[in-house]
Parts: sequence; structure tokens; C-alpha cells
Amino acid sequence: MALCRVRSASSTLFNRLLCPSVLNNNTTYRYQSSETELVGDPSKQEKPKKETVRDKIMRQMAHVDINSQIGSCMPLACMRIGTIIHNIEVNPGQGGKLVRAAGTSAKILKEPTSSFCLVRLPSGNEKLIDTRCRATIGTVSNPSHGAKKLRKAGQSRWLGRRPVVRGVAMNPVDHPHGGGEGRSKSSGNHGRCSLTPWGKPCKSGYKTASPKKKKKLAF
Repeated sequence: MALCRVRSASSTLFNRLLCPSVLNNNTTYRYQSSETELVGDPSKQEKPKKETVRDKIMRQMAHVDINSQIGSCMPLACMRIGTIIHNIEVNPGQGGKLVRAAGTSAKILKEPTSSFCLVRLPSGNEKLIDTRCRATIGTVSNPSHGAKKLRKAGQSRWLGRRPVVRGVAMNPVDHPHGGGEGRSKSSGNHGRCSLTPWGKPCKSGYKTASPKKKKKLAF
């Protein structure tokens, strides 16, 4: 009789060690395959978060080679850091305005998680662009366009380019650089910086960007 009681007690203890359970406030924690599963009141269980469209695109892009997406147009918010892009919008829905010349490309420098994305342009400048703006992945074709040489002057006219006359070869009435006897320094422009035909400074580090836009896109 005593032997039966010892066997039943040992079997009960063995079952508790294999399948431990804690009963507390009608909530049971069961251990299955080293994972904790909450069983009990359904109101206390955490509901899964709803996946947004951006999260779906980012999940797909994480497993896809970026080279297979060349030519695809999408918002900057759906791209990854280091992506090479071109034909970038400045304002959402306006159409491509930046990086459209032959053989040019831009690069995303920071992960586009906030409302603005940092992009390095072909000139070397870094610009903050709205993440809702769209761009095309890849580089513009025909990179050897700038190395092409024209055979004669008429070929530039075929392309619609008219001749350009130097300002120093004009009269003072036609250009601020004009006038004087030959290449003299007595024309009144000695010591002045280069000017446009309308009298505004060019070259010499003259700033043309609007300060309001710089303040708006400041870090």
C-alpha cells in the first residue's frame, strides 16, 4: 500500500516537472517549444499591429536585390540608404526636376525615416527633399554625352545653339564689360567683378539661393 502511494506521488511530481502550469487570476502560462503563450482572458492579449503600405514595400525591398529594381519609380520613403536615383521631384506630385542630364545620378545619404530625406546631388551639394517626392532608381543613360566633340560650327547650330558673343567685345551700351580701346583698363570696369548683361554679379561667390528656403530646410 505504501509502495503504491510512493509511485503515485512520484508520477504526479514527474508530470508537474514536464508540464508546469501556474494558475493566477484565471490566466494560464503554458511552455511549448521554449515559447510563452498567453491563454485566458482575450481582452488582455495584445492585438497585432496593422501593417501599412510603406511597411509592406520596405519588407519586400529588404529581400529584393536593388539592381532588379532599376527603372522603378517610387517615393523616397520606400527606398533604402545608399540607393542611386535620378529624375527627382522637388515637390510631391510636381514631376521630376533634379538629376535629369545624361549620365548623372544622385545618392541617398540617410535612411528616409523622417519627413525629409538627405540626398547628395551630382554637384556635390546635399539637399533635404520631402520623402513623399518620387524618384527613379538607377542612373541616366548615355554617360559619354559630355565627351562628344562637335566637328564644325554648323553642327552646334543643328542642335539649336546660337553663337555667344563676349561682353568685352561689345559697346558699353550693350554690356557692362564693353567699351575701351582694345583690352584697356580705362573703361571704368577695372577692379569690378564679372557682371551679367543686366548688371547683376556673376562668379566671385555671389549667392543666388533664397535664404527663406535654406531656413525652411535647415536641420
